[in-house]
Amino acid sequence: MSTRISVVIADDHPLFRKGLREAIEEDTSFEVIGEAADGETALAIIDQRKPDVAVLDIDMPALKGFQVARAVQDKGLHVAVIILTIYKEEDMFNAAIDSGARGYVLKETAIVDVLKAIKTVTMGEYFFSPAISGYLVKRSQRAKELLQKKPALGSLTSTERRILQHVASDKTSKEIAAELNVSPRTVETHRANIATKLGIHGTHSLLKFALQNKTALTD
Repeated sequence: MSTRISVVIADDHPLFRKGLREAIEEDTSFEVIGEAADGETALAIIDQRKPDVAVLDIDMPALKGFQVARAVQDKGLHVAVIILTIYKEEDMFNAAIDSGARGYVLKETAIVDVLKAIKTVTMGEYFFSPAISGYLVKRSQRAKELLQKKPALGSLTSTERRILQHVASDKTSKEIAAELNVSPRTVETHRANIATKLGIHGTHSLLKFALQNKTALTD
């Protein structure tokens, strides 16, 4: 049985994809088990083959890299996603992390960075190309500022924060219960406790709060 790290790569430029595959397979601990030229095909391969890592270009036909990353998260697939991009803008970086990606690699340094990125994300850590790594510091600083402005967030237990993260993804209590392996009634109890701690009232108020504070919840 192979113990190599399995990888799926998706990019709509064949030559870039070929170079990426060759770079990855130079390390014998990695195995590329699928390729795709568009996001829809990439998601289908990921769903079928269940790789350890998916390396996705942002700009692809059918589905963008962010959309595939979100779908992977929504399906509950245990696949670490690395986003490939030409974009150095901070808002794109934040969008990638919010979509569930664990890596953000610039195409200009992809051949050099991708091996380290794959090894890093398979250990459950994050990897970002050095040129944009400072964005993580800014993101953390904003999260701390949000916690200071809304100290009630600090009163939530780790389970309550996890549930609020799922709420931010607009998941139902039944869906959250399935992911956390608890009963829907337990989730409802946690939601009620969260609302009480945060002083939130109204049917959709918890979802609105979770969306507004998603960055603070994920850092």
